[in-house]
Amino acid sequence: MAIIKTESLTYQYSIGTPFEKTAIDNLNLEIEEGAFVGIIGHTGSGKSTLIQHFNGLLRPTSGKIYVDGKDIWEDKNQIRQVRFKVGLVFQYPEYQIFEDTVYNDIAFGPKNMGLSDSEIRERVYEVASMVGLSEEQMNKSPFALSGGQKRRVAIAGVMALRPKVLILDEPTAGLDPKGRKEILSEICKYHKYTGCTILLVSHSMEDVAKIAQKILVMNDSRVFCYDTVKNVFKRADELQRIGLSVPQITRVCMQLREKGIPLSDDIYTVEEAKRQILELYNKKRGRESC
Repeated sequence: MAIIKTESLTYQYSIGTPFEKTAIDNLNLEIEEGAFVGIIGHTGSGKSTLIQHFNGLLRPTSGKIYVDGKDIWEDKNQIRQVRFKVGLVFQYPEYQIFEDTVYNDIAFGPKNMGLSDSEIRERVYEVASMVGLSEEQMNKSPFALSGGQKRRVAIAGVMALRPKVLILDEPTAGLDPKGRKEILSEICKYHKYTGCTILLVSHSMEDVAKIAQKILVMNDSRVFCYDTVKNVFKRADELQRIGLSVPQITRVCMQLREKGIPLSDDIYTVEEAKRQILELYNKKRGRESC
């Protein structure tokens, strides 16, 4: 079943002015419940505008958005409930921290849901543990933490809502390789633990290739493709023609194929490249020894 569905979704900025622009153009899409979807696209492709429609931050110029089978704009008074169901973590979320303690910042969303103190406490400590925050840090000021820890606090605050859909817009932007790896690992653990749908916007093809199950490619305000990771990166030539990069190992294998080495056209991890190259090498050695 689709947890998110759009029908002829269109969004235009600055209608009736010289700056009028169509950011989303007649988009039809279904995202399966429980999926881990990477969203990629060049700057201006429409991906950030799209995700802001999923929890009602933007209202379509035309078309409809369904979350869990319901038109989210059927009753605009219910849009607040949609935002509890579809959690959105903006790029550089640490700039949204404002409470006096880590605990209170993570608890802010659950408090607004009207939950009991015991339920709030349970949720806060559950997600804090998931993102690698210690119990000792709960009473500290979030502003005394490192950049990576602040980001964990902000992400945990959205996770504490227990949304059915968690959307993260460039959650590793600006982090060093170690911090990026840790954040992505924690997001994967959260997905495995909760089974919720995760949409991850990223410019890193390597990150998307490693952790996503499917990829949504946006181009010029429309869906270029939405498919499994393997099938998307089989179209590496097309992705590069629309201005997107592909994983480095995919580019290396493309060059090897051009030199006559018969590797498959759907390699996007080092492990798979290694497996196929060793297989070809062992076959060659076997023929030479006969």
